[in-house]
Amino acid sequence: MPKPNILYIHSHDTGRYLQPYGHAIPTPNLQRLAERGLLFRRAYCAAPTCSPSRAALLTGQSPHSAGMLGLANRGFRLRDFSQHIIHSLKAVGYRSALAGIQHLSGARFYGGAADIGYDRVLTEDRPQAHLAAADFIRSMPAEPFWLTVGFFENHREFPTEHDVDPAYVNPPVGLPDTPRVRQDMANYIAMAKILDDKIGHVLRALDETGLRENTLIIYTTDHGIAFPGMKCSLTDAGIGVALIMQGAGLFSGGQVIDAMVSHIDIFPTLCDLLSIEPPAWLQGHSILPLLRGQAASIRDEVFAEVSYHAAYEPKRAVRTERYKYIRRYDGRPAPTLSNIDDGPAKSEWMDAGYAGQAVAPEQLYDTIFDPGESNNLIDSAAQADVLKEMRARLDRWMRDTDDPLLHGPVLAPPEAELNDPAGLSPRDPYITA
Repeated sequence: MPKPNILYIHSHDTGRYLQPYGHAIPTPNLQRLAERGLLFRRAYCAAPTCSPSRAALLTGQSPHSAGMLGLANRGFRLRDFSQHIIHSLKAVGYRSALAGIQHLSGARFYGGAADIGYDRVLTEDRPQAHLAAADFIRSMPAEPFWLTVGFFENHREFPTEHDVDPAYVNPPVGLPDTPRVRQDMANYIAMAKILDDKIGHVLRALDETGLRENTLIIYTTDHGIAFPGMKCSLTDAGIGVALIMQGAGLFSGGQVIDAMVSHIDIFPTLCDLLSIEPPAWLQGHSILPLLRGQAASIRDEVFAEVSYHAAYEPKRAVRTERYKYIRRYDGRPAPTLSNIDDGPAKSEWMDAGYAGQAVAPEQLYDTIFDPGESNNLIDSAAQADVLKEMRARLDRWMRDTDDPLLHGPVLAPPEAELNDPAGLSPRDPYITA
């Protein structure tokens, strides 16, 4: 059997707020993709912040192991671009192309997409990514190929002129049902429709050329949606992501998989599928046993982290089937508002006094009885043994991956553009690194 082409589609700030995950957000192209493929209900990113999340998926390791501790557009970049998956694929005959966002090296600071080593950079123009990707497919490129399509949607700012009536919109879980939040969510839905239309444009090119038959499609997003308590949060609202795979006759479609998987599992899965020797740095697990119905689970824990987003906010988390444990390292007693995107929903919280809300240095949640992760059990005597176990799991992972937080505060590059953790907005003036 010939090696399959691989179409890797990545959107911003979408979490699982899409039609295939049961939300009233019409995304028919993604719905069809899910119905014909595999829908992962419990997929998690390795970091609820843009560049570290992508780095983890594309190198198969934690962001701190990959050296991606902050945002590429603010002066951070991947430590070793040879660890990017396209180089392992190139060794077995793949050609690689990029359309849209790569988010691993900022052109204002470093070499941009040229740092990564794509054979072709079709465009880094965000609105044109779908057009460039479809043109590439219609050109009938030499096979096999890896094509990255990086969409800016659903990053803020959302469109405000659209036909979504906020009167009939349900706010995201955890946010109040008010006119301002409903309007914010209506704006998000309008952008999600744009995203789905663009994805449909790319998928139609596969169908028109007959390439879908031998193309593995992977769709995912970097982290939760850009609402307070989600993006840049280590609760499931922040680290839970969409993951849909379809095509190439590699597995049976129409499946829903409930096992926990992490973004860092995608690289080893492709190694398994393509008979590539797994690079030594990989930290994930192949999900091929799940795809082929040979196992009910492949992992009993997932890890996630934040070091820098707009501001420094060091924190780490571990999630098991039932429990979530989060540990903060900055000593701040209040929220880091600079790491929450501005918008109507944030304004709703701010007007209600969110800036004065206390933030616990440690958090423990029972996700069976408290799926919204709002009842911190850190001081519960009944959960003392669970807390001990979860602390030990996180400590072990940090040691095994040589987390820089073990050695003190994590330093940013001298050129990094950072916000004050005590500030109110990511739009505030930068401070020096």
